Amino acid sequence: MRIKEALQLRIIELCNKNDLTLNGLCSLCGITQSTLHNMISGRNNSVTVATVQKICDGLEIDLPTFFDSNLFRNIEQEIY
Repeated sequence: MRIKEALQLRIIELCNKNDLTLNGLCSLCGITQSTLHNMISGRNNSVTVATVQKICDGLEIDLPTFFDSNLFRNIEQEIY
C-alpha cells in the first residue's frame, strides 16, 4: 500500500469511528471541503503534516495515534 492510500483509508476509518461525515470532519478541523475531498479522492498528491495535524486537532488525537494503524505498516517505497 502507498502512503496516500493509507492516509485516505485512515481518515475514512476515523470518520466512521467518530460517526462523522467528511464535511463534518472539515468543520471540526478547519480545513476546506475541497482539500479533504481531494485527499480522499487521490487528486492531492502532497498531503502535508500540517494538514494531518489539523485533522488530529479536530479529532482531539495526537499524531502518534493517527499513525497507530496497521494501514501504515509495510508502506511501499515511493520513487518520484
